[in-house]
Amino acid sequence: MQAAGTLRWCGDLQGGEPYVSQDPTDPARLVGFEVEIANGLARRLGVRASFVQNDWQMLLPALERGDCDMVLNGLEVMPSRSARVRFSRPYFAFALTLVVRREDAARVRDLSDLRGHRVATLGGSLAADVVAGSGVEMVLHEGVEEPYLDLEQGRVDGVVLDHIIAARYGVPRPALRQVAEVGEGVYAMAFRPADGALAIAVDGALAQMKETGELRAILTRWGLWDARQAALDEVTASTPTPLMARPLAWGDVRLFLQGAAITIAISVLAMAIAVAGGLALSIMRRYGGRLAAGCAVAYVELFRGTPVLLQLYVLYYGLAPFVALNAFTAAVLGLGLNYAAYEAELYRAGLDAVAVEQSEAALALGMSRWLTLRRIVLPQAVRVALPGIANDFIALLKDTSLVSVITVVELTKQMTITAVDLRGWLVPGMFCAGLYLAMSLPLSHLARGLERRLAPVSR
Repeated sequence: MQAAGTLRWCGDLQGGEPYVSQDPTDPARLVGFEVEIANGLARRLGVRASFVQNDWQMLLPALERGDCDMVLNGLEVMPSRSARVRFSRPYFAFALTLVVRREDAARVRDLSDLRGHRVATLGGSLAADVVAGSGVEMVLHEGVEEPYLDLEQGRVDGVVLDHIIAARYGVPRPALRQVAEVGEGVYAMAFRPADGALAIAVDGALAQMKETGELRAILTRWGLWDARQAALDEVTASTPTPLMARPLAWGDVRLFLQGAAITIAISVLAMAIAVAGGLALSIMRRYGGRLAAGCAVAYVELFRGTPVLLQLYVLYYGLAPFVALNAFTAAVLGLGLNYAAYEAELYRAGLDAVAVEQSEAALALGMSRWLTLRRIVLPQAVRVALPGIANDFIALLKDTSLVSVITVVELTKQMTITAVDLRGWLVPGMFCAGLYLAMSLPLSHLARGLERRLAPVSR
């Protein structure tokens, strides 16, 4: 590290203020209390701090791969993590807080009052462990602001997160109230077990920051200094206490199968919307007049030209103040509306493949335009489009993995949850891949069969 001249630290910008975020006045510059801590540590080690962006739940795998030298991003000290990494001395103490809607504040005083209700938290966090053991239905998010938005919209009944997150993203909302502290913990930096010398050096630098008052000054500047921080001097660094990674159990398999069932349900319903919507769009474009055709073209270009992930965010979070869809409905609609644009182009190709003379002959026999479309044109157009539709169904099945960003626990999301629990990614990943393959192979055979059956006959 000293030879390279940089101390690389992993974090996630999605965690936002006050941890690490982009400066509103200069997006190229990072700000946050952890940014200042990293700079202070690097200065004392005689190197420069360099930030490495990673998804929060993937920070430890990134560290283990060697993407960075340490993790510094609100990482709680937990037994499951202590089995994988070496922790530094803690640099911040926090409390887990329960936030509910204002009208529920009088009756909800603890997590036990929400048994049987939906409670949101951040996946892979200490808060998730606390919520999981409380008898409530846990809803996992990947960001810190989205849980409170879901709480406002009535999609969950409570949120459990660290008090500094609640103070910035939850409590300022007029419709929400903090009602209890349900746990506590500390943040510490994580290192690879083999990097003991680096961990010791960073601990020494952190101790100097405490002794000189620099750490307190940083926390005070960000409004984070409180009585909890005084007790940090009594906490020592931790070393890894290896735990044996358990094998995949039947309970894990059952959860995988549940995730696969949700994946299939979303795929089937979304494809039904896509097929019907694509057919309507292609007919509008071909027979609906200038205005209808223009609207159809605009729809196709909009949904093909923007990422489906962005569309899911807008549908679930962006439209929440106007239409508060539940996660499953938003997932089905989002994927269905997106794929309708692609199916429309398949149908359009099918319509173009039908000779115009057939329509002219039908009209000459006295058929109306819509009767000609229904009896003559569409059956042939659908015949041409079917193989492509079957292929798109396979692609849609795999694209359901994106809906985890709006809290749907489908197959891929269940794999990531299980991988963290098993402390290994290979076996859960291979099992997940096997399930996707088992679901997509029949569709692949169907697509090839349709292509053979519907191919032009050679004479």
